[in-house]
Amino acid sequence: MVDTTLMSIPGQVDPVPVARDITPREDGRVDLIGLPKKDITALFEGAGLDKRQAKLRAKQVFHWLYHRGVTDFEAMTDIAKTMRPWLAERFVIGRPDVVEAQHSTDGTRKWLLKTTDGHEFEMVFIPDADRGTLCVSSQVGCTLNCRFCHTGTMRLVRNLTPGEIVGQVMLARDSLGEWPKGRMDDLGDESEAEYTADGRLLTNIVMMGMGEPLYNFDNVRDALQLVMDGDGLALSKRRITLSTSGVVPAMARCGEEIGVNLAVSLHAVTKEIRDEIVPINKKYGLEELLQACADYPGASNARRITFEYVMLKDKNDSDEDAHELVRLLKKYKLPAKVNLIPFNPWPGAAYECSTPERIRHFSNIVFEGGISAPVRTPRGRDIDAACGQLKTAAEKKSRAQRDREAAEAEAQA
Repeated sequence: MVDTTLMSIPGQVDPVPVARDITPREDGRVDLIGLPKKDITALFEGAGLDKRQAKLRAKQVFHWLYHRGVTDFEAMTDIAKTMRPWLAERFVIGRPDVVEAQHSTDGTRKWLLKTTDGHEFEMVFIPDADRGTLCVSSQVGCTLNCRFCHTGTMRLVRNLTPGEIVGQVMLARDSLGEWPKGRMDDLGDESEAEYTADGRLLTNIVMMGMGEPLYNFDNVRDALQLVMDGDGLALSKRRITLSTSGVVPAMARCGEEIGVNLAVSLHAVTKEIRDEIVPINKKYGLEELLQACADYPGASNARRITFEYVMLKDKNDSDEDAHELVRLLKKYKLPAKVNLIPFNPWPGAAYECSTPERIRHFSNIVFEGGISAPVRTPRGRDIDAACGQLKTAAEKKSRAQRDREAAEAEAQA
């Protein structure tokens, strides 16, 4: 039976989610995805292998999991055939279940995923000419209640585990055919062409999906360390960006313990407006937030902090707002880039998008102030995959409707 208990939330503006334990699998096996090498070693020792054997097997299995992307122990060809059933009896190589996969007309893909204990969340892949970016979720739902964001209308159910976070990257690589090919027991004869990825390369990760990553700090950190591990997924920290709405106390830890690029959901330059549209501002105000950005470890002109700014008609898009934005960023001497995001509509939203002319004029003022301010091209709007639109389809579609759509798609194939 699905556990639908909501997480304990003390208050709207200062939520401190209490992480729940992973719901154990009914078959008693342990999922290895999300575990670092030392934890896999400890599990193997606990299951009866001696210390030396456990360390060797953990190194082999870790490579197959995170570098090769296999989902079956039988595929681990450099592990003895007699050893593979022993592993399969005790452990499992998990992935989030895919409930629904959608393709936008612009190439964007969105997946509705489900955890083993029945909770649904979403991830999005955005292809470009020179990169492919995966937008990864960190929580089931969200607790920040940002008024322009559809995800913010959901209640927070629970944090995603390290395995469920890194599992999104694994699943995307599965779908994109991006795992290296060839046999590990015969690398001497493996050609360079066979040991390459197929399909579009997933080059960048942004922690900008459902949830506030810094309210699930430990799990996000542990997952991203696996993504950055040179023996694992081996993605450079310079290609990973974490977006926060302004959880000031965790920002320094993020720079020190994770070290990825920082993006901040700013969206307003006055207390009154930011209090309204980003309620966490009532707890950690603009001045405190910008000082935390100025203190962020590793920030420099080579690694600028990105400030996200959704353009809301007659709310935060005036010339005065643009000039104040420039003033604030210069006051704190921030190595900054501003991403101007046209508001993506959703049913029941209280706002409208600024006109294209107003957005261009706003952008020009910021550029003239010496700060880069490109306008983000909306992607995936037709499948509700654009910025601020993510909300699990469980709340939008019935199972019967999903089944009808799947049958229709199959009939047309």
